[in-house]
Amino acid sequence: MRAVLFDRYGPPEVLYEGTVPDPVVKPGHVLVRVHAASVNGGEPTARAGGLKLVLGPRFPKRTGVDFAGEVVSGPGFAPGTPVWGALPRGTFGSAAEYVAVHPRQVATAPAGLDLVRAAALPGVGTTAVTALRDKVRLRPGERLLVRGATGGVGHVAVQLGRAYGAHVTALASAANLDLARSLGADEVVDYRTDPADLGAFDVVLDMHGSDLRAYRRLLRPGGRMVAIAFRSAADVGYLLASTALGPRRARFFSGNPRADLFADLTALVEDGSVEPLVDTVHPLSGAATAHRALETGGGRGKHVLRVL
Repeated sequence: MRAVLFDRYGPPEVLYEGTVPDPVVKPGHVLVRVHAASVNGGEPTARAGGLKLVLGPRFPKRTGVDFAGEVVSGPGFAPGTPVWGALPRGTFGSAAEYVAVHPRQVATAPAGLDLVRAAALPGVGTTAVTALRDKVRLRPGERLLVRGATGGVGHVAVQLGRAYGAHVTALASAANLDLARSLGADEVVDYRTDPADLGAFDVVLDMHGSDLRAYRRLLRPGGRMVAIAFRSAADVGYLLASTALGPRRARFFSGNPRADLFADLTALVEDGSVEPLVDTVHPLSGAATAHRALETGGGRGKHVLRVL
């Protein structure tokens, strides 16, 4: 089958479309014919060699975490059922024609949603739900600041904040302020604004990873901050300390969504609370271009790799 591969760590150009054996389907697992996969934040890090100790020395390696497609075979789903999901944490390889996964890694995709567009949501959507619903328990009427509001996780977080009844302030580039407003933000602010001028918030969701102290200081007593990205080991150490110290708690987590969370996301799409925002759909052979675009930044939603 066709898949995105790389034979050495390096820049996006190491990625290429090659062939690998079809996946071995273990008893009780589901075989999915992939229509599309998206490019997520951890994948460029893995491709560049930032996870060498985890991924090991063997090549070729693969990329892709989440996917949308249709069931070929497996328990719990009729053949042809549209599904979406993700590979288990620490596993890459969804940018391919087929994946074989345990049923806990997939759920029925939203009715009526094109599977290529759907592929933009499983990873970032479940991350946003986990952050706002489960980690900080965002409540109606609270003030939410979303930093990186038109990116992958951010575009979902703005929509969820609105759905959960929060007052949403979106930080984005000047070129994307109108987009952030269209996603449901109550206020839109250029990301270059001095944090000290932004006011106070009950919840801060940070997808950028720099100046974490400055944004944590925006929290009211009892406020909560969730950071999705990190720029340095010092940032990680700071967040670890702030999870336990002081009246303004910071949180971070490593996502590992399961079927129930994918099903929750399906319901949010079907009731109109969330819709995917796709920046560009690339062919499978265009993985290098997609990775380069993600690393350059300034995107409007997700970069998706069309497989079928």
